[in-house]
Amino acid sequence: MSRYFTKDHEWIAVEGAEATVGITDYAQSQLGDITFVELPGEGSEVGKGDSASVVDSVKAASDVYAPVSGKVTVANAALEDEPELVNSDPEGEGWLWKMTLSDTAELEGLMDEAAYQAYVAEL
Repeated sequence: MSRYFTKDHEWIAVEGAEATVGITDYAQSQLGDITFVELPGEGSEVGKGDSASVVDSVKAASDVYAPVSGKVTVANAALEDEPELVNSDPEGEGWLWKMTLSDTAELEGLMDEAAYQAYVAEL
């Protein structure tokens, strides 16, 4: 499984043509306590860079952008009752949605973990 990151603080874990998307630990720490997560509908098509989800926190509402294009296959239903999973385990149980990739070449513009950590260190 390969994991990639965006400058908007989304992560995507890819296995073949399937991927899981969420926000990074840095993003959740900046947002504060998550109070609600609006997830994309299963079966919906998302384009790279499109707002696909919204995370509401005590500080602000923040769009979550699709790191790549594809079709949403599963939304994390656990977040309906426990949005705080995004705070406690943002890169694990707090994932937002799973998707089938339309074009794996879109992954080439994303950062690996080392590049993302260097990017965050400069913020």
